[in-house]
Order: sequence, then C-alpha cells, then structure tokens
Amino acid sequence: MTYPVDVAPIREDETFDRERVAAYLHANLPDVGDRPITFLQFPGGKANLTYLARVGDDLELVLRRPPLGPVAPGSHDMAREYSVLARLWEVFPKAPRAYLLCTDEEVMGKPFFVMERRRGIVIREAWPPGFGDETRRRTAVDLVDTLAALHLVDYESLGLADLGRPEGFVARQVAGWTKRWHLAKEHDLAAMDELGSYLEANVPEPQRAVLLHNDFKLDNTMVRVDGTLEAVFDWDMATLGDPLVDLGTALAYWADPDDATFLIFGDSVVSLSPYLSRDDVAARYAGRTGFDVSTLDFYVALAMYRLTVIIQQIYIRYVRGQTRDERFAGLGAVVPALAEAGLAGVT
Repeated sequence: MTYPVDVAPIREDETFDRERVAAYLHANLPDVGDRPITFLQFPGGKANLTYLARVGDDLELVLRRPPLGPVAPGSHDMAREYSVLARLWEVFPKAPRAYLLCTDEEVMGKPFFVMERRRGIVIREAWPPGFGDETRRRTAVDLVDTLAALHLVDYESLGLADLGRPEGFVARQVAGWTKRWHLAKEHDLAAMDELGSYLEANVPEPQRAVLLHNDFKLDNTMVRVDGTLEAVFDWDMATLGDPLVDLGTALAYWADPDDATFLIFGDSVVSLSPYLSRDDVAARYAGRTGFDVSTLDFYVALAMYRLTVIIQQIYIRYVRGQTRDERFAGLGAVVPALAEAGLAGVT
C-alpha cells in the first residue's frame, strides 16, 4: 500500500503572494538556499490553511497560517503552535518539528510558521483501502496511547511552563466558548443556552495540569499504513490544563452506535467505536496515566459544546462571504443537532 496524493493546486480564494513567501524562505532558512520553490495546498482541513513548499528536488516543507477573514480571539494562534512544535518533538516524536515563525503579516497575509513534512494518511471520511479490522483497531488503540503519552510529558523541562494558566482553566474554557458562541451565532438556540448553564454550574476540580493538545481527534493525526500514528497535527490551541479536556474531546468524536452523535457524524467521519468502545478508551487511558476518569461525562459535554461553536464559526465565515468553500454550506444544519446531542449526555 502506498500513501495517497494529499496535495492539490491552491484554491483561488486561498492563494498568496508566492514570490514574496519564497523570498522570505530563501532569506530565513539556510537549507532552502537559492533553489526554486513551488507551492501546493493540503486541501482537506476546514480551519487553518496548510500549504506544501517544494524546494528543488529533495526538500519539502509545510506552511501553516490562519483561515481567511476575522478569527476569534485566542484561536488559530500560529505563534503558540510554533512554540510548542519547536520543542515538543524532542521528547514526543509524533509532534512534527517546527523550524521558523513569521509574524510579519505583509509576507503571507497572516502570521505563519514552517515545519517538517510528514508522510502518511489523514483519515477523514472513510477508512483507507486495505485497512482491515485489525489495522483499524490498532489505530484506535494508538490514538489512546498517544494521548496518554502526551499527558505524561514533562512540559516544564521543555520550557513550556508559561504556555497557559492551569488554575481555573476549565471554567475559563466554559466562559470563553460561551462568548465565542454569542459572537458566531445566527440566532438563539435553547439547547446551547441550557448546556452552557450546566457546564458553568458543574466544573469539576482538576486533578493535575498537563500539556493539552486541546483538539485531539483522529483527523488531526496522520496514520501509517500499519494503522499506528505517524504524527499529531493542529497544535494552535495547545495549552496547560486538565487532562480530561483532551479525553473528552476525543470521546465526543468517538461516538458509540447508540449515541446521538453517531447518527450526526455517521456519514462524515470514521467511526472508531466498533474497534474500541468509549468505556474501553476511558479504561485504557486511566490505566496508562493513573488519572481518575469518574467525571468524564462533564468533559464530553464540554467538548460537544465547543464542537458546536467551532462548526458555527466555520459556517458563519461562509455565510458572511469570508470563504467560498462550498464544503461549509451545509454546516448550519449540523449545529442544532450537535447542541441537542451534547445536552442529552448530561440530562
């Protein structure tokens, strides 16, 4: 089995001044030298824009920048992502190494950073051909083990102790995502109001501070042909906080067949639950980390609330004409269904 082609020509509305970016890379990355650079796009993501820079015949680099249009405060933070990836690769091999951060918006239109190219498969809407049950189970297990390994990283030794403020992190998450909801919504939604009120009133006491990916799910990873993980991507929301935030996020997408979210996600994401149930995920994670998972329902509900907001943020960019990507046109119908599913998990 070979890896599929994962790049395409750059979408017209997501292009940039290629000569200016190439000149910047020539001037700031010694390995680039004066060799010609061509640019392509990784077209699969729905938020940050990711491009491939081919340098001569033997070097490929990845460039990441925020999406078009205004972005929510604190989101799509390229400097944050760079600061994590410039260090984490040393002890966590599934983190790609970052080489360069550009904060001059005149170069590409927004801040961007440059990182190493990894090769593998990003699994989004269907299992790759040749992935049988054993390989799929290996992917599910390695997702859990990778998350556990991340949460056991000594972030202080990497110089990342100033990445976030663990005290009160979850309460700030609830308040922050509630604010983002009100900024992005088209109209009031009773389920979101009720779920937000539940989250505000039931914040658990954290058991430990860890390095959080803060958006940990299958399609933010790259998988090898044997089913194990090659890399974890999309670190722009990484921070320090309660480890169950990451586990709750993973389980919000994991959905067992009898969960409401299974029906919502069924045609648009790969289901992992036939190969490892949510209960099995929680037990395996707890066994590898020693963390208490008894309050996990709260964190899954928080993840569902956050996911609903993220989908609404993507959709509203389309409604407001900030992107013309037609993949986003149908997301408005998903928002109320996600909100109801999140509320159902705690009522």
